[in-house]
Formats: sequence, C-alpha cells, structure tokens
Amino acid sequence: MSADDTGAPSTALVGAVREIEAHAHESGWDQPPRLYALVPTSELLEREPSLGPALGVDLGSAAGTLTPVEQEALPLDRPLEDTLRQIMWPASVTGCVAVLERVALPPHVEESLPADPQAAQEYAANHPERQDVRMAVGVSRDGEQHCVLRARAHGDALIQGSDLVPTLVRLLHDTMNG
Repeated sequence: MSADDTGAPSTALVGAVREIEAHAHESGWDQPPRLYALVPTSELLEREPSLGPALGVDLGSAAGTLTPVEQEALPLDRPLEDTLRQIMWPASVTGCVAVLERVALPPHVEESLPADPQAAQEYAANHPERQDVRMAVGVSRDGEQHCVLRARAHGDALIQGSDLVPTLVRLLHDTMNG
C-alpha cells in the first residue's frame, strides 16, 4: 500500500478524487454515473508527449500525479453495481473513480422502507427528509481508497474519508483486482 504511516491514501489519489468531484460539481446535479480510469501522468506523457500542454504539466512536474480518463457512458438500464462487476482494468490503470448521485435517508426512515425496490425508490424520492448526495469514490490497485461526498442542500461543504461508501469501495477494489 502506498499510504503513509497513518494509513491515509496517497496525495495523488486524494487529489484525483477531489478533482473529479469538482468537475462533477461544475456540471451540476442530476448527472448520470461516471467512471474514470486513473493512470500515472508521467507514464501518459511518456507515451503521448503532446498531451502535456493540454494537461498543463510537463514530464518533470507529472511525477506522483494521476490523470483521470473518463470512460464511455455507463448503461442506465441496469444498476451501477452490476456494471462494475463486469469491469476489469488493464495493468496500465493504477486506480479508478466512480461518481454517482444517490438519495440518502436518515437511519430511522430507512428502517421503514417498503420491501419492494421500486416502491422503496419512490418512497425515498418523495420523503421530506431525503438528501441528494453526490459520491466520488476512488481506489488504487495497491489498496488505497478515498471518498468525497457532497450534499445538494449543503453547497460547497465536502465530507471526506476512506470508507464512507463501503460497498462501492469494495466493488471498485474488485475491478482492480479481478
């Protein structure tokens, strides 16, 4: 693991996840899920030197940074979780980030959700205590992880941590180690 002695993820992973979440924030809410491959910027520039100016870096300043590469649009007709179970990254990809929006409910409300998935979705979408949340979750091939959450109601406030969305973290790790 490339984390420091505190178990914190590398600056490169944290920076990439935050950059991707900021990009999603600029696009506004109600966006489809997105998936990004993370590649070492220095390796990308060695293969494609002409990308340096577009990325705003040169080979000397690229060391220790990751470049996000957005993947094709994800299918909207099935759950993201099912799509992730079918993804395996090539060795050149050192990490990945998923960005998605979900409705969050307080624990006392979740206990009363209907058993039927469609009814539960409608119930949550119309509940007065619902919170729209954007999640940007990144993992690296060597086991690091970082999550950034933003609630629509709280504007620029971010919540960050390593395991805020444990199921998504696990699914993304599985794509790296498939």
